[in-house]
Amino acid sequence: MLTTELHDVAATLRTARANGAPITAPTKTWPGLDADSAFAVQRINVEHAVAEGDRLVGYKLGNIAKVMQEAFGLGQPDYGFLLAGIFAYEGATLDRSDYIEPFVELEPAFVLKSSLRGPNVTVADVINAIDYALPAIEIIDSRVQNWAIDLPDTLADNGSTGAVILGGTPRRVTDLTLRNMRGTLRFNGHEVITGNTRNILGNPLAAVAWLVNRLAAYEVEFEAGQVILPGSCLQAVPMNQAGRWVGEFEGFGAIEFDVSIATN
Repeated sequence: MLTTELHDVAATLRTARANGAPITAPTKTWPGLDADSAFAVQRINVEHAVAEGDRLVGYKLGNIAKVMQEAFGLGQPDYGFLLAGIFAYEGATLDRSDYIEPFVELEPAFVLKSSLRGPNVTVADVINAIDYALPAIEIIDSRVQNWAIDLPDTLADNGSTGAVILGGTPRRVTDLTLRNMRGTLRFNGHEVITGNTRNILGNPLAAVAWLVNRLAAYEVEFEAGQVILPGSCLQAVPMNQAGRWVGEFEGFGAIEFDVSIATN
């Protein structure tokens, strides 16, 4: 795609995010959009956000679990940049009107103590590079109408990022059984869905290695202090009602937040 077209795609997605108004899938308007050009669109919008005062703080992997790929009709994972501006505090109240069609996910998050750069990064490299893990909630949200996305659409939309909430119970990865850890989402005290971290490519540490090696093709290096989200351990749940969400991993910790809906 031409550079001007990439900037047009980026500007259209920025406007959709700012206005909370979904658009037709970019691949319908720009048929030449593929995974590589979509990642270029990501970079344009990240550079724009940083120029406006935001900060790059990490990377995310999405749709790595089979249940997620089936739910959104994608056969491959997506990935994106994490900007500080999308992070909310644990216990915060999120306004439903700030999102278009949001879903709640539960996943571990990893904070790095040293850099990682592929290709050929192994799970052992990942373990050595992680400082600690945290329970995390990710709110995914698409600027594409009705989530009618192909892979380039969600990539151009920065992996359909909405918000990230990190829990306050840091743990060393050597103290966790990340290949087999049950996770549960509850809404207003009722269990909604459960999953297991083995759904994240067998082990979320393997998912991080996959992401590092994939982004090496774009000369991306993961830096010390950055946050890495490896993907949800369960199928994402729509966030359409006011109330309290609690995500919990057995033997790890819980994380909660509230949702408000304005009444006219």
